Amino acid sequence: MTKKTIFVALLTFLSVSTFAQTTTKIKDVRTKPDLYFLQEGQQASSLDLLPPPPQPGSVQFLYDEAQYHWGKMQRDTPRGDQAVADARVGGDGVPKAFSEAFGITISKETTPEIYKLVLNIREDAGDLSTRGAKKHYMRVRPFAFYKEMTCNPEQQQELSTNGSYPSGHTAIGWATALVLSEINTDRQNEILKRGYEMGQSRVICGYHWQSDVDAARIVNAAVVARLHAEPAFQAQMEKAKKEFAKLVKEGKVAKSTFNAAD
Repeated sequence: MTKKTIFVALLTFLSVSTFAQTTTKIKDVRTKPDLYFLQEGQQASSLDLLPPPPQPGSVQFLYDEAQYHWGKMQRDTPRGDQAVADARVGGDGVPKAFSEAFGITISKETTPEIYKLVLNIREDAGDLSTRGAKKHYMRVRPFAFYKEMTCNPEQQQELSTNGSYPSGHTAIGWATALVLSEINTDRQNEILKRGYEMGQSRVICGYHWQSDVDAARIVNAAVVARLHAEPAFQAQMEKAKKEFAKLVKEGKVAKSTFNAAD
């Protein structure tokens, strides 16, 4: 048995142990309905929906490895700086990440209803939609697999024992992009591009494999579809759309810069 195999096995064991210790904490968070729209069991099962993650030595894993090395080459560039910023999805991190693409600052002061919508889908997207597959597979993250540093060490210790597949950060970014692009259809290209970039930022930082990111986009297309059947989400979405229409009428939203012919 190689040293790498021993390391991966040990890390997997520690990951399972850590998840068992934090499960109650996760469930406690979902006792605050003002933070999310869905309850446990209402979401599509990521474990049933997704295939198993690629295994080392497979053709699919070769692509994961290639993308990991691609990501490392982006770190000492402006794109790498963006990847570091994209890691901060707590607090106002997500509203700030999408403000430029959305065409107006998303904040509690300027867009209270849109701001509330963005924050409330964060737990449904990043936690609830991914936890089934994360818990079952407890996939080792690339930085731990290679025993290397990420581009954002502040979260490295915390996430070293948390499952990699699928990516929670990507899930949050993609779900937010889908919802915001429905509100501001004129800037859907900018918004969706920004959501896509948030996922690739996880590859650049070394926190996720490309297949983790791709899988997260699938499960969050499913969770957004389920959100649209939830009365509380429908009500908040309607408030957000009315707020946005008022802002457009007042000339406060930037127009799209994308070429319609592209």
